[in-house]
Amino acid sequence: MAGNPERRAALVDAGVEVLARQGARGLTFRAVDAEAGVPVGTASNYFTGRDDLLRQIDARLHVRLAPDPDVLAGLLTRPKDRSLVTAFMHDLMARATRDRTGYLALLEMRLEATRRPELRASFTKSVRGDLEYGMEFHRDAGLPGGDETVTVLYLAMLGLILEHLTLPGVLDGVLPGVGVPEGLVERIVATVVPEG
Repeated sequence: MAGNPERRAALVDAGVEVLARQGARGLTFRAVDAEAGVPVGTASNYFTGRDDLLRQIDARLHVRLAPDPDVLAGLLTRPKDRSLVTAFMHDLMARATRDRTGYLALLEMRLEATRRPELRASFTKSVRGDLEYGMEFHRDAGLPGGDETVTVLYLAMLGLILEHLTLPGVLDGVLPGVGVPEGLVERIVATVVPEG
């Protein structure tokens, strides 16, 4: 196994691009090599197999799609109310829009996990860990609502992100006068998060 960390990171990011564009069936070492602009056979020197590449893509996506610590710190100076939850959800939507490829690859990982039990177990664990972290963060920050609020927000925002990134026209004009996605983020939070 080759040990150049920068090359490995570039190959994993190339894998993200391939996964988002071609789906899991198109994710081959040859396709990753081509996307990364490296000689054929390079990826096979860095990953033990396709499952190893998928696990590393999963880990990389969690880094790419994570909130910026400086943004979080700035937001946490605000009052711990519904408007702060709204700001966090706007940040989530902005990150999804900025790294559309990363979120599409994450969606492809979900689909591939339905076909591959070994991937399903590890991916379920990582996504569940993200949800549990969100619940803990919400509690520790003293935000309104509890674990149920976070779970419903998670499900609503996941649906909004899915539609916005894959079929944005579905939501256009569905609620007259409500902008997509910003206005829908506002409506989701107003509907789910208690005022107090």
